[in-house]
Amino acid sequence: MTRPSKSSVLQLAPILFGFFIMGFVDVVGIATSYVKSDFALSDTLSNLLPMAVFLWFLIFSVPTGMLMNRIGRKRTVQLSLVVTGIGLLVPMLSYTLPIVLGAFALLGIGNTLLQVALNPLLTNVVSKDKLTSVLTTGQFIKAISSFLGPIIAAFAVARFSNWQYLFPVFAVITVLSFLWLSATPLKEDDRKENTSTIRECFALLGDGKIFLYFLGILTLVGIDVGLNVSGPRILMERTGAALQDAGYVASVYFVFKTAGTFLGAIMLAKWPAKSFYLASAVAAIAAMVLLLFATNSPAIYVAIALAGFACANIFSILFSFALQRKPEHSNEVSGLLIMGVSGGAIFPVLMGVASDAAGAQWGAVVVLLVCCVYHCVLAVKERA
Repeated sequence: MTRPSKSSVLQLAPILFGFFIMGFVDVVGIATSYVKSDFALSDTLSNLLPMAVFLWFLIFSVPTGMLMNRIGRKRTVQLSLVVTGIGLLVPMLSYTLPIVLGAFALLGIGNTLLQVALNPLLTNVVSKDKLTSVLTTGQFIKAISSFLGPIIAAFAVARFSNWQYLFPVFAVITVLSFLWLSATPLKEDDRKENTSTIRECFALLGDGKIFLYFLGILTLVGIDVGLNVSGPRILMERTGAALQDAGYVASVYFVFKTAGTFLGAIMLAKWPAKSFYLASAVAAIAAMVLLLFATNSPAIYVAIALAGFACANIFSILFSFALQRKPEHSNEVSGLLIMGVSGGAIFPVLMGVASDAAGAQWGAVVVLLVCCVYHCVLAVKERA
């Protein structure tokens, strides 16, 4: 087996650290619960906060893919870190609903740039046969960041009576990431990609497989964000838990997602990705069915944990499928797929409407169950 050179490891490290910054966007899950409580918002209104973050994936993903063709992948990642850092500092200026929405809009824009550019940047230093495994490793690092968010927020509340102190912590880490990447020489892909128009980028959705992968990312992020938004509410509704305690359920989700990505990075080196995808989709359905009927804390935590474990590797699997299908258009394909992250804006709103209409959180869980069923259908089609 060929061992990676020291130079390739040094190049890969700051790129993988970028996945840690990518995980900051998931703080919107627990932040939504705190903002809902602070400003006495309904489920429908409070779920506009994830929309403020994830709507930008719909607007900027494809243009970012085109931007990469002009300024390069590394510079696009650097730009994303600057925007992210600014967004993290804004809430410290004033804590009003418009300011919070503006801060999360900047966080969403920065994360859009980051997610579109970071995945293709990996292909500059990683061979095709190792791409799925390394993408999974990146998602493992992102999951670590994601589960730390609710823990830091709870600590800030307990120690300083202010959950917002997590923002300057994240801002400092973002600056360190920018400096590390800037100091690392990276050779851009020698292959000159054509500068595509928006029409040509969207034309790639005419490929049936690419379109299905796009819908897969859309629904997957809907599950991810939706569980983080609704998980604490389900626990509070069914067990009477306080918000500060219920917030830990989001960390449970990401702890098991972290474990799942760690295991996935190992297993995907041996198992066919298509079979692994199907097993993950079936497990996700089982988790949602359990969550639909769970009435006590242990059952709810088990359902959330199983969901995190099941969904851990689906993103990297779908992304690798798409990049390998259209390697000559990797920047554009990345932009299209990351546009699917806007599912984090769409599905929480649908869940808020469903829960308000049902008068209970089971309405939101039904929306998540439908998303999981889609992945099971897609996984079966992939194996056919």
